[in-house]
Amino acid sequence: MNLDTRIFLDINDFARNTPWLHPIMSGYANYGVALFAILLLAGWWVALRQVSREKMVAAVWAPLGALAALAINQPISGAVNETRPCNALHDIVVLHCNTDGSFPSDHAMMAGAVAAGLWLVDRRLSVLATVAALLMAFTRVYIAAHYPQDVLAGLVLGAVVSLAGFWLARPALRWLLTQLTHTPLRILITAQSTAAQENSR
Repeated sequence: MNLDTRIFLDINDFARNTPWLHPIMSGYANYGVALFAILLLAGWWVALRQVSREKMVAAVWAPLGALAALAINQPISGAVNETRPCNALHDIVVLHCNTDGSFPSDHAMMAGAVAAGLWLVDRRLSVLATVAALLMAFTRVYIAAHYPQDVLAGLVLGAVVSLAGFWLARPALRWLLTQLTHTPLRILITAQSTAAQENSR
């Protein structure tokens, strides 16, 4: 038995001994993506209030980086096509199971990308996102949907895609935001007009 499977079984034993946690862990593992959407919205709000073009560029990229990570993960997962522990192992606690590839974890990759993207926007917000990402990774193993290596790879790859993608996309996003400041959509990317209105009163 390899180390990854041994760690999975240890976590699964923990799940077996904590039935009272099942609804909470299963709920977060499956629907915790909503929390990351809220964190991304909070990142946009922080960037808007700081009236910083660079922060807004990062805030716009953060959700795009998460989508890019998921898009990149699909062919990787399909090529590796690792059988999920819930389908490969017997006599384990299973709270959720799919039949698609297990490596890397979609949920963990999204979470890692969001945490890294928000690190570019606001460090305090990124701490919350990082804790949420680690919890997402743990719960995906807890419910027997993934092995530990699946979620670890997802977190790392998601962060790498987000940070590398930001470096590549930043010039184009700067240009795009500059163009949008001359349209009615400027209220979504800058608080300057609002501040100017308040100061004129």
